[in-house]
Amino acid sequence: MLREPAVAGQFYPGDPETLRLEVSRLLQKVEPKVEAKAVVSPHAGYMYSGHVAGAVYGRIVPPELAIILGPNHTGLGARAAVLPYGAFLTPLGEVPIEAEIADLLLKAVPFLKADSLAHLYEHSLEVQVPFLQYLNPQLSLVPVCLARLDYTEVQELGLALGEVLRNYPKRALIVASTDFSHYVPDEMARRKDRLALERILALDAQGLIEVVTQNQISMCGVIPTAVAIEGARALGAQHAELVKYATSGEISGDYQQVVGYGGLIIW
Repeated sequence: MLREPAVAGQFYPGDPETLRLEVSRLLQKVEPKVEAKAVVSPHAGYMYSGHVAGAVYGRIVPPELAIILGPNHTGLGARAAVLPYGAFLTPLGEVPIEAEIADLLLKAVPFLKADSLAHLYEHSLEVQVPFLQYLNPQLSLVPVCLARLDYTEVQELGLALGEVLRNYPKRALIVASTDFSHYVPDEMARRKDRLALERILALDAQGLIEVVTQNQISMCGVIPTAVAIEGARALGAQHAELVKYATSGEISGDYQQVVGYGGLIIW
């Protein structure tokens, strides 16, 4: 099973050398590196949110295995869908899927399904992969696409991630792919997104879901982010840091209809 690129040449450069140069430019090389258990990274086009993603990935020790959790924007496929085997292709080459971890997760979480349809056109996971490939060309990954889950299911999947990864010999990273507020004035985006960011910084997955729901924050990846928090906590995480926050208005100049981008590390 080879998952072909869906948004190469649109969200990020389709030419391998141009993409490599772009990722290198966006990565903010900061020392010392943090051996993160999870990160939260945006998934808009690199022109808009790549600098936020680059700030996050520039802070971490490169992982050997990435569990990428992204929202299901297309509505296709299972509501909790993992690509169980094969490879994920970008212009930088193929990244093998860690079938052993995928299989363990499928056995541990009854509502998680082996399903390629949910991943077919989904951009939220794909845009993370070139950053991770650049950091470690020997990377393997497990892509998980998530629609709506209740908190009990979020907790179940997060705990399963922790259990599966706890004694795994490779250095693993959970990646939550999300943008924050969508198409609202800049001031409103910053005010509402701060509420969500505060819950992530507190490692409060249930509180994150509640504050996003109660305040009608159009955060597309709230479920992947909540699962990542639960997984990181199961792995012993006690700290979180906001690396960078920005809105699309800073690039486009349109501050009336912005999308918010937050980048965080959890360790």
